[in-house]
Amino acid sequence: MSPAIFPATTIASKLTGVFWRHPKLLLGLLLTPPLLWLGVIYLGSLAALLVQSFYSFDDFSGLVIPEFTLTTYAKLASPANLSIILRTLLMALAVTLASAIIAFPVAYYAARYALGRWKAVFYLGVMLPLWSSYLVKVYAFKLILAKEGIVTWAASATHTDWLLNAALALPFVGGASLSSSYLGTFIVFCYVWLPYMILPMQAAIERVPVGLLEASSDLGATARQTFWTVTLPLALPGVIAGSIFTFSLTLGDYIIPQIIGNSASFIGMAVYQLQGTAGNVPLAAAFAVIPILIMLAYLTLARKAGAFDAL
Repeated sequence: MSPAIFPATTIASKLTGVFWRHPKLLLGLLLTPPLLWLGVIYLGSLAALLVQSFYSFDDFSGLVIPEFTLTTYAKLASPANLSIILRTLLMALAVTLASAIIAFPVAYYAARYALGRWKAVFYLGVMLPLWSSYLVKVYAFKLILAKEGIVTWAASATHTDWLLNAALALPFVGGASLSSSYLGTFIVFCYVWLPYMILPMQAAIERVPVGLLEASSDLGATARQTFWTVTLPLALPGVIAGSIFTFSLTLGDYIIPQIIGNSASFIGMAVYQLQGTAGNVPLAAAFAVIPILIMLAYLTLARKAGAFDAL
């Protein structure tokens, strides 16, 4: 009887055996590079940002003074800076609310009525705008909303230009044209971020059991009562999940307000201008901390509401 012949032991086979006996070792090796990247690049930059927000800036010499002080945060309480923070918050809230109102019927139809090929058409329609360049979409809207743009032409052709003029005459939100008003900024924000609201909503509505809707109807509830007492409460995590995207993206965006709207500043624009042309990095860092704190509080409330289950 000839002896058994075993294959030669290689380094790869030895490593395979070690990883098989110690699966946590393999998991640790796989997670270490991305965690290091996250810790050094992302968390490290946030830490540097936080540290620099406690420095001060000498307006005379244009130099950053690396000494711990709270004067930079005190500057955020000035009327000009408070108006920037309040303006950004109101815009983010308005965009989030409008996106939720627009997205819910679309998401509900896709979850309950779109089947087979039509569901694929729905996903294509929602995702298609995300495939095009962000800047291209914004500049296209600048032309669309301009005084000589297609919106003005369509309003004139349908004899509804009085409605457009009435909207532009509104205090605080109006302007010479849609492309140079808060209303135009609001419209572009809603268009750009709408897919991020629709998809989590659609996923949450699909999770609502049809049996609960039928039981509500069997117990005598009207369609409106079923919506307010069954559908909406169960789909609310998806609404909150979508609002995380729209709210946070609006808070930090600085490109849309620069291209669409008047010269009024938002938090993103303030950070861009302060650390760029002005060189006031401490104040830019202090401004950047504001959205971080707001989103930390918002994410805490969203987590308690179960919004992360709909992501």
